[in-house]
Amino acid sequence: MNNKSHRVLIIGTGFGGVGLAIKLKQAGIDDFILLEKASGVGGTWRENSYPGAACDVPSHLYSFSFEPKLDWSRKFAPQAQILGYLQHCVAKYKLTESIRFNAEVVSAAFDASAGEWRVNLADGEQLSATVLVSACGQLSRPMYPKLAGIEAFKGPAFHSACWRHDLDLHGKRVGVIGTGASAIQFVPRIQPQVEHLTLFQRSAAYVISKPDRLYRAWELELVKQMPWLQKIDRGLKYIHHEARGLAFISMPSLMKPMRYRFVQNLNKAISDPAKRAALTPDYPMGCKRVLISNDYYPALAQNNVTLVNQAISHVSERGIVTEDGQEHACDVLIYGTGFKTSEFLAPMQITGLDGVSLNQAWQEGAQAYKGISVSGFPNFFMLYGPNTNLGHNSIIYMLESQYRYVLSAIKQLQSKQLRYVNLKPAVETNYNSGVQRAIKHTVWDQGCTSWYISAAGKHTNNWPGYTFSYRQLTRKMELTDYECVR
Repeated sequence: MNNKSHRVLIIGTGFGGVGLAIKLKQAGIDDFILLEKASGVGGTWRENSYPGAACDVPSHLYSFSFEPKLDWSRKFAPQAQILGYLQHCVAKYKLTESIRFNAEVVSAAFDASAGEWRVNLADGEQLSATVLVSACGQLSRPMYPKLAGIEAFKGPAFHSACWRHDLDLHGKRVGVIGTGASAIQFVPRIQPQVEHLTLFQRSAAYVISKPDRLYRAWELELVKQMPWLQKIDRGLKYIHHEARGLAFISMPSLMKPMRYRFVQNLNKAISDPAKRAALTPDYPMGCKRVLISNDYYPALAQNNVTLVNQAISHVSERGIVTEDGQEHACDVLIYGTGFKTSEFLAPMQITGLDGVSLNQAWQEGAQAYKGISVSGFPNFFMLYGPNTNLGHNSIIYMLESQYRYVLSAIKQLQSKQLRYVNLKPAVETNYNSGVQRAIKHTVWDQGCTSWYISAAGKHTNNWPGYTFSYRQLTRKMELTDYECVR
């Protein structure tokens, strides 16, 4: 492929990038390139291959509405099947010829006179495009714990998103740092193998039961014969999940029934009162991500598991030393410490008008208009950008709303013969003031620290409304929100 200018460059081949590419093709726009830093598609579902990796949104909801999958093996799809689904989409819609693999973007700068983005790759190549779309997502960069002496540890140590499949954990003493969404999936899988598992918990999570099971052969056959049944099931699941939004967004008091489910789940599996107390969170339910699992608590109840609630002092050559001075000997360390969720687009350097970088524009925390556009960065759009994450429903629904908006922008740039469109600063400011005001009434602003909030205390991740209201908001790009340069 040569350096000629393209109409659209998309960074990333997870759900965001693949879905937008399909929509561009369906709209007759073929002049686009997907840039992928790795050697395969899949985004977070390629990176996270740890044992037990699965989705916590029902399979029928966690797929494109325009590309239903009728043969999910379970109610909640495992990682390998989700990755396979994305690979199927790439093959079916013939996207492979439009993807550049091992093409890591290091920087991009907007050339206002040409109305084009100049995109620099790690290998020194430069590409140009009228429109630049980031589809990097929020769960792509592993976050390692900042612990004194972390380099001193003599054994193998790795992040759950960089799982060492070559390492046999049988008979090993394994230390796991973190008790978030990844840890609750891999801990039950490795617990039966290891000699001893020491779980270091900073704060307990709310874990409720997961309504998961294998689909029966007759159910799969029925859906195959009558595909509309999948659409009905998807619709019912959407309504069920959207109704849960009431508790997160409008009436946090509705969390009480969900908290009852948590207590039931905990009490059923954990009989030791001290362990039970240690696993009971000290913050309102929903304030951090609510987790779902049927085997996490039963795994923690086993004799070869120690739950450590003490803060970590430092890492030694032989293991972890907690603040009470005790050294917990470990042969292997696994970091289940999540992702750098509020550093959108890092470590890429994105430079807009007047040489202003996105890092400068976001000094007080990431924000974007409808989570998609940033003032000062013309013809630049984000998928799964700031304040578009959900606590109650499927992110795929939000992405499909964003495709429509970005597609509308790309079409209007051409039909109105515009060199570029730049979001008006007042539009961005007013919109984001409204978002931050709305978050004050949600369960996420009830006084806990979570990955939903930046280090400075700004809510940068979650959408404080319903998914149907977001869809209404992103019907099309309104040119009156933008300065249009012909």
